[in-house]
Amino acid sequence: MLAMPALLLPLAFALAPLAPGDLRESAIKIHVTVRAPDAIRPWTKQQPGDQSGSGVVIEGGFILTNAHVVRYAAQVRVQPNQSSEKLPCKVKAISVAMDLALLELDDPSAIAHIPTATLAEARPAIGAKVATYGYPIGGETLSVTEGAISRIEYSPYNDGEGGLRIQIDAAINPGNSGGPAAVDGQVIGLCFSGIRGADNIGYVIPNEELRAFLADAADGKVDGKPHLDLRLQTVENVALRQKLGIDKGVTGLMLTGKPDGEGSGLLEPWDIVHQIGPHVIDNDGMVATEDGLRLSWHYYVAGLEKDGKVAATVVRHGQQVLIELPTARGSDLLCPPLGNRYPSYFVWGPLVFSPVYADYVMAIVRNVLGDSSPIVDRLGDVPRFDGEQLVMLASPLLKHAITDGYGAGPFSVVGNVNGVAIQNLDHLAEVLRDLKDEYVVIEFADHGTETLVFKRADVLAAHDTILEDNGIRNACSSDLDKVWKQE
Repeated sequence: MLAMPALLLPLAFALAPLAPGDLRESAIKIHVTVRAPDAIRPWTKQQPGDQSGSGVVIEGGFILTNAHVVRYAAQVRVQPNQSSEKLPCKVKAISVAMDLALLELDDPSAIAHIPTATLAEARPAIGAKVATYGYPIGGETLSVTEGAISRIEYSPYNDGEGGLRIQIDAAINPGNSGGPAAVDGQVIGLCFSGIRGADNIGYVIPNEELRAFLADAADGKVDGKPHLDLRLQTVENVALRQKLGIDKGVTGLMLTGKPDGEGSGLLEPWDIVHQIGPHVIDNDGMVATEDGLRLSWHYYVAGLEKDGKVAATVVRHGQQVLIELPTARGSDLLCPPLGNRYPSYFVWGPLVFSPVYADYVMAIVRNVLGDSSPIVDRLGDVPRFDGEQLVMLASPLLKHAITDGYGAGPFSVVGNVNGVAIQNLDHLAEVLRDLKDEYVVIEFADHGTETLVFKRADVLAAHDTILEDNGIRNACSSDLDKVWKQE
């Protein structure tokens, strides 16, 4: 999980209404220079690129925006409305999962004259007139568009997290991201995406999610929203309901497989999760809210969590059983998302190793890996043991005479080195560091990927030359230093 510097932002601030102001002045343009990771050259970064977005000034001189506006930012500057000044600032907290970020100016007094936005307390009504403020492409000055709120629902965001999402029919274009959306002059959320090819369908992250993010970031780090790691299915099928012995009055979702971690002893196969707190779950996994919405049951987990647990009612053998399920935060996947980090890596002679990250899914698709690849087969798995990682070749073999005749390419997952099953990247570095054998045999877990055999002395002799020829300054990422150098 991404650790952030201490925030001078009390929890009370995150939950309190913000001071009123004119949104035309509160909406601010953000200029960003980005250095994204290089998927097949993990020792370096992609060439810098410039992009822009929008944000809104909130109490304390902070600016709220979208994570995708400032993710992997090498430089961030903000430009107030009707100003030519571009003021330097830094990313104070970021949640790639919920697409939110908090910025702080190097000199907060530079925007002390700008009125802060007011976050509306109530959830907006469907059909309400909405205005969006931002700096989309097509011009340099502030743009204001108007429309209506079309729907409010619980939807997936990024990296396995979900939350409320407001759909509007006001145009949201590139550059609008992070700008405020308002009803009657009060912010109801941040603009964050639209649908390409669709007419005026845009999405807003509502205040409920903004406040949760600010509260999470108040202690100086972003832990993520609490969630329940359960594999569930509907119980609509007639034969399934007959086997379970339930009548039409029993609704909910059935557990498929036992949960991992702390919840493993609380639930049993065939349990039906009937209620989350006091809220009855229907056969679609939805719950009716007090204001007339129908939302996924996941919506209530964060609000009902107490001391790391959520009360739930399950139907087991025809009887209702009240249990407290432990929540989790962040990602505990075998192939975790990078978030706002750069990948770990380790170079050994002509081989570049890296853990498998969920962000590589598109690269996997582009390279048309077959089902035999553990990356495809285990993408949604949790680790089978503490510390397990899938370790892959992160790039093509770096050219040298010792690689002649080999064609192993990126995304090939390491299985064994000299018969030792590789558990994670640290373990691989330790095995290669401590080997005394004349030959090094690297076998891969993918069917069809060739086995690599090197003379250990040849690799060690070629190592520095290969690094120099490829402009690689460090043979490993900083988190591998202690392992490789035995510090």
